[in-house]
Amino acid sequence: MEITEICGIALITALCALGLKKYAPETAVLLVITGGAFIIVSVLSRVSPIIEQISSLTSTGEYAEILIKTLGICVICQFVSETCKDAGQGALASKVEFSSRVAVIITAMPLFGNILNTAMELMK
Repeated sequence: MEITEICGIALITALCALGLKKYAPETAVLLVITGGAFIIVSVLSRVSPIIEQISSLTSTGEYAEILIKTLGICVICQFVSETCKDAGQGALASKVEFSSRVAVIITAMPLFGNILNTAMELMK
């Protein structure tokens, strides 16, 4: 899906939700969530070449796996956080954002350990 199509879908969804918000706010929120999910799914369906490129650029699969996992965590949590904000749940959105930061740190810990070990070896 081209970026112009994605922007068109987002714009149409936003305008429809704006019109519905006055009369059926729950339906407007569901429309926005559905439109956002459709956009995310359509974009993620085209991600496999990027993942293959990242894997080919790294010498070990472990680093690529960590990178892909952390990127996935960031994308998913950003979408969920923005959806919570759209639904008027700012406090819940901030909890999702905090949880995503913790999840990224936990996922990247093996990489931090490898960097620290390498630095210690260089200092010897």
